[in-house]
Amino acid sequence: VQLQASGGGLVQAGGSLRLSCAASELTNSAHIMGWFRRTPGKEREFVATISRSGGSTYYADSVKGRFTISRDNAKNTVYLQMNSLKPEDTAVYYCAADRGYSSSLYFTNPGSYDYWGQGTQVTVSS
Repeated sequence: VQLQASGGGLVQAGGSLRLSCAASELTNSAHIMGWFRRTPGKEREFVATISRSGGSTYYADSVKGRFTISRDNAKNTVYLQMNSLKPEDTAVYYCAADRGYSSSLYFTNPGSYDYWGQGTQVTVSS
C-alpha cells in the first residue's frame, strides 16, 4: 500500500493550497482517511478525517472553517483544501489510511491509522 501526498508549497498568509493524497494498492472506499501535520519539535497533530463514504468529516479546532477534507473514491484520492492559511499552519502534512472496513466513522488518533504517506511541506509566510 502506498500513499503519495502532493500539493504542498510556499504561500503567503491568507492564501490557499490544495493537498492531494493518491492511494495505490488499496480499495479507497474501504478506508477511513486522515490528514496530520508535524512541525519540528512537536508531536504529530491531527488535522482532519473523513469517513469511508465521504459523508462524515471531522476537523481539529485550529483548522475548522478554513480547511475542507474530501475524497474521490473512483480516483482513489483524498484532498485537503486549505484556505485562509496562517503562518502557524506551516508543517509537513501527512495523509493516512486505516486498515480498512472499520465500523467507526473516522479516527482522530494517529495510532488508529496503518498506512502513511511520505509527507508534503507546507510553508506559510507572514
